Formats: sequence, C-alpha cells, structure tokens
Amino acid sequence: MTARERTGRWATRVGVVATAGTALLTLLATAALAAPVDPTDPTAPIAPVVDGSTGGLDINIGGNSPSSAITLILAITVLSIAPSLLLLVTSFTKIIVVLSLTRNALGLQNSPPNQVLTGLAFFLTVFVMGPVIADINDLAVQPYLDGQLSIGQAYDVGVEPLKDFLLANTRGDELKLMVGLSGEQMPADPASVTMLTLVPAFVLSELKSAFIIGLVVFIPFLVLDMLVSAALMAMGMMMVPPVIVSLPFKLLLFVVVDGWALITTALVGSYGTYG
Repeated sequence: MTARERTGRWATRVGVVATAGTALLTLLATAALAAPVDPTDPTAPIAPVVDGSTGGLDINIGGNSPSSAITLILAITVLSIAPSLLLLVTSFTKIIVVLSLTRNALGLQNSPPNQVLTGLAFFLTVFVMGPVIADINDLAVQPYLDGQLSIGQAYDVGVEPLKDFLLANTRGDELKLMVGLSGEQMPADPASVTMLTLVPAFVLSELKSAFIIGLVVFIPFLVLDMLVSAALMAMGMMMVPPVIVSLPFKLLLFVVVDGWALITTALVGSYGTYG
C-alpha cells in the first residue's frame, strides 16, 4: 500500500468521526433548546403494616409469651451471674468450706484435689436446693415463658421460695447485725427484710456454721496428733515429724467411722430439707 493510499484512508476515517461529532452536537443543541417538561409529583408514602400479616418482623412467639431473643438474653444474663448466685444464695459456701477444713484436718494438702471437692460441693448443693429450684421453676419460670406473668411479676413470685430458704437458714444474730448496719429498724416480720440485707446475713451465718462443723471435725484429729507426738517424745524420737506418723492413723480413723458419709449427712441434714 502506497503512502497516498494510506493518507486517503486516514482522511476518510477523520471525516467519519467529524460527521458523527457534528450529529451528536446537533442533537444536544436541539434537546437544550426544546421546551422544558414540568416535573411529576412524587408518589405518596405507604403507611406501615403493624399487624404482622404481611410477613414482617415479629418478635413474639405466640400470645403474650416473650420472644426467643429476649429469652436468650435473660438466659445469658443468668449464666453470667450464676457463680455469684451459687456462692451467695445457696448452700455451696458452707459445703465447700467444711470439705476443705476436713481435708486440712486430715493433714492432706492436695488429696482429694480441689476439682473433686468443688464437684462434690456442687452436686450436694443441687441436692439440697432441689426443692427450692423446683418451686421457682413451677411458680415463676414456666408461667413467665408461657406468657402468664410479666418479668416483674415472675421475679416477685420466684424470689419467695428462695427468700424462705434464706430466712430458715439465717441466724438471728447475723440478721440483726446486717439490719443494724443498714441503718433500718428491725421489722416485726423477718419476711419483710430486703434481699440486699438478707443475702449477706445468710452468707455470714453459713460461714459461722461451717467453722463450727470444721471445729468438731478437727478435734479428734488434733487429739490423735497430740497422742502421737507424746509417744514419739517418750521414745526419744524427737526428730521424727509427728505428722508423718499420725497421718496413717488419721486415715484409718476416718475410714473406720465412714467420715465422708458422716460429714455429708451432717451438711445435708443441717438444712432440714431432707432427712
């Protein structure tokens, strides 16, 4: 292809582009000079449907019962404060303290391990608190889930069995102490005491009872230690630690009298729930 032919082709292409550009400018100018069009009115808003018949979001699960989301939030809240509830408003505190004192009285540092003592204390707590938990479930939890009670009504009804348990196992001296510290007058009916005053009084009473039981458990083992120590000194074996010699006799005494069964019976029987 010669240079003249190439030049002719480029000239043809340039002419086509120029013609297209001219036509586009003409169309734009015509549109700009055309008469303006009046704007149309906007569409009126549609009122929202609140009866849930169109498949909208519905947070209820039927009737007046709470939604699953609210139930889940309440469950997570209860689980988050469950350790505090377990320690303060149940028999767990006294049981775990007595079991720990028993292990110390035997002279054993890590046997049974803490996990075993905690597990035993937990299941004994469930055993003791079983009737209270059942009453709370029947009177408050199930009616609330069925929509028969509001959350405030469920709390007022459900706290009564727990309050009766706390009052039945709280000493009068500790209750008077906490009422005095709160600056209030001692009510004529102990049932009128608020939970903020009753819970610490119950915890103090449980600690006192646990230490009394622990003292009773310590005494026979202390006597056995003294007898072993006196026997070693009489034999001139003062360099032998009395704990090493007395430990087998402690274990033998504890097994012979079935110590774990006695302690469990004393702990469970102290609440008057069973027995």
